[in-house]
Amino acid sequence: MSELKEVLTKDGSVTLRSHIFKENFHSLEGALKETEIKFINPSDLKRFNNRSLNVLDICFGLGYNSASLFNSLIRQNSFINWYALEIDKKPLKYSLGNKSFQKLWHPKVLKIFKELSKNSKYKDQSFVCDILWGDAREKIKNIPANIKFDLIYLDGFSPQKCPQVWSVEFLSKVTQKLNPQGYLITYSCSAAIRRTLKDFGLNIFNIKPNLVSKNLWSNGTIAVKIIDKKAIQNNLYFKNLSSMEEEHLLTKASIPYRDPTLSLNKKDIIQKRVQEQFLSNLETSKKWRDKWGMTK
Repeated sequence: MSELKEVLTKDGSVTLRSHIFKENFHSLEGALKETEIKFINPSDLKRFNNRSLNVLDICFGLGYNSASLFNSLIRQNSFINWYALEIDKKPLKYSLGNKSFQKLWHPKVLKIFKELSKNSKYKDQSFVCDILWGDAREKIKNIPANIKFDLIYLDGFSPQKCPQVWSVEFLSKVTQKLNPQGYLITYSCSAAIRRTLKDFGLNIFNIKPNLVSKNLWSNGTIAVKIIDKKAIQNNLYFKNLSSMEEEHLLTKASIPYRDPTLSLNKKDIIQKRVQEQFLSNLETSKKWRDKWGMTK
């Protein structure tokens, strides 16, 4: 655990800081709060009351997103077929050993997590769970081709820190696994990620921030293949992209991360993108920020 450091967040929940990626797993505002605002609320889980759903959690980490998901589904009698992709077993082991994390969840959630940590699988009459350990770019191939997901959570470290899970090539594989009316949800509002998803023909929505300011205009992104107008209208947590956000997709910031062989390291992926940005005639993101009065 020497490369991971415990961090207490403002809502009292704990997270970790990765010394390798030089980034926290969650916002300092709160690990639990971030999970609820950026992933669980926009998922609109009541849609699956007394129904079945398929879920893919990419970059499972400490498990907050799936723990909160399981917690909700236990209460509303849903059947879930769940897969997760994660490269590092240490964060889950930390979660299972942390009393404040354990207190947050229904006992069944902890039972599932313990079984996943031990055997990578869990199954009962309502939950079928598989966690695939290793590089997500490889392990995504092990998910049966016939399974399409109603919810995909994409929660890796930020694109600049871990571009391997944000490349055009990896996101192509991810979006192929999305149900026509499924939601791909991520905390990222990166122009590169939004542009990539849009280029795949997905419809992009902004997860509404709780407080709007010049520098906090989004809590993330939801991408869907086919718009269910009723579901969109009834969802209080996301909205259409603003003019400012649409213009963001026309700047150099929108140039994607590329990993043609799905095997490049972080440095090479970043370098490829920097070169492409340098040669691009698109507007700089600085001009875009200046136009919209942002300080960063």
